[in-house]
Amino acid sequence: MSQTPSRGYQRSTPGLVGAMIVVVACVLAFVAWRAIFRGDAAPESAPVEWERSVELADDAGIPIVRPERLPEGWTATSATLQAGDDPSWRLGLLTDEGRFVGLRQEDVSVAELVRTYVDEEAVAGEDAAVDSTVSRTWQTWSDDGGDRGYSTEVGDDSVLVYGSAPAEDIEELIGLLTLP
Repeated sequence: MSQTPSRGYQRSTPGLVGAMIVVVACVLAFVAWRAIFRGDAAPESAPVEWERSVELADDAGIPIVRPERLPEGWTATSATLQAGDDPSWRLGLLTDEGRFVGLRQEDVSVAELVRTYVDEEAVAGEDAAVDSTVSRTWQTWSDDGGDRGYSTEVGDDSVLVYGSAPAEDIEELIGLLTLP
């Protein structure tokens, strides 16, 4: 005598495949829903004590270009001092309106810094005269995306101040730059 299972459904391979398709579709729908409604809020960057890197550079006898102070409302979000045979200095900042400005000092060509931090196809603009103790004349750079940079040379090093901030903000920082 043949008995049917007491459950009210039949198990089959096509049924299992159909159930898997439904589960995968639900997961993909959930992921798409989260991507749409998550928003574009960038995570807050924690402020860093950039002055400590400056002190370490001074103690090691590494002359780095640095701001005397940050403009009102600006925040340092990264500071990296690399000592050794080829020392380098990097400072990342956010303006009071959350726009990025970076400072790089390395023993590489200006062209290499510009390609790396502004754009591979950055266009040289007119020289800018900015009242700074580091340099009075800065070569300007820009790209199609609105990034800009200002470069000069200090000794064997190239210095680049760059970012997505307005030119006035970048020039304000350049005006605060000094050497030890």
